[in-house]
Amino acid sequence: MSQKIQGIFTPHMVPLDESGWINEAELRRYIDWLIDRGVHGLYPNGSTGEFVRFTAEERRRIVKIVCQQAAGRVPVLAGAAEANAKETLAACETYAEYGARAVAIVSPFYYKLSPESVYAYFREIALHSSIDVTLYNIPMFASPIDVPTVKRLAEFERIVGIKDSSGDLAFMMRMISAVRPIRPDFSFLTGWEAVLVPMLIVGADGGTNATSGVVPELTRTLFDLTQSGKLDEAMKLQYRLLELFDTMLYSADFPEGFRAAVELRGFRLGRSRQPQSDAQRIDSAALQSVLRCILSDFGYVEAPPEGCPARTGNIDKDRISHIAASVIQKLRERGAI
Repeated sequence: MSQKIQGIFTPHMVPLDESGWINEAELRRYIDWLIDRGVHGLYPNGSTGEFVRFTAEERRRIVKIVCQQAAGRVPVLAGAAEANAKETLAACETYAEYGARAVAIVSPFYYKLSPESVYAYFREIALHSSIDVTLYNIPMFASPIDVPTVKRLAEFERIVGIKDSSGDLAFMMRMISAVRPIRPDFSFLTGWEAVLVPMLIVGADGGTNATSGVVPELTRTLFDLTQSGKLDEAMKLQYRLLELFDTMLYSADFPEGFRAAVELRGFRLGRSRQPQSDAQRIDSAALQSVLRCILSDFGYVEAPPEGCPARTGNIDKDRISHIAASVIQKLRERGAI
């Protein structure tokens, strides 16, 4: 039996060069950095990795590079979602050849489907996939996977887990209650790091968290503290993580906040393939200054030369806007924008 999928898997971004093509050398450097800092696994072609903005051929190339660079040091959970079941199964076969541990497949997107249609889609994949499959529930972007459907799909040996990005703690508990008695080996992963520690406490096996691509040291520490029962320490860090997560998520169109933060950790990601207006570029400069302030509190980067606005407690959306406006004003006074 294959090893259970657990721990923190990183749905990492893909560096691009000045022409907008995959920067293979920088991607390999980034993968080494993530592994060296303790991530349990890698997750190419996730939402944070902007998989829909790459061609099918490019998605395959990304997984191949990641599997090669990981070289067995950590498992690879490869995003294999394509536009239909036939193409998804073709991706499954390719990623199995590349050496991925399993694939993650998002529920059908664009068309909102009934639970029965969602079940039929994953049943087709489960019956024909050449690699283990984890379901990917992200209801904000795709047809939701409800608890009865997860329980039905858990009957298929090829389906070994689920990544849930709803952030709904009660939903996670209901899934675990329904499935774990019949499939003790089934993995439950949370894609919402705002509640990573609470999810682990109620029984989740780990997470696929975009923040781990920015502060892999911190997310690994959160996991280890929780696993060792040091819940007071874990929750203190969880509350601190909220400020970083909320800033990256709510201050720009996803995943631009995460891109800005990864670049602060020393990587050249290049511009997204999603065009930006001039105003957005100015906002990005301000956002990076805000993120530098937060990351400097953790000791990961130096504070910005213009200084940091006063901050108390966890940040919220209104305060993010206020702090960003303050930083923009300071940048303008310095003639930086």
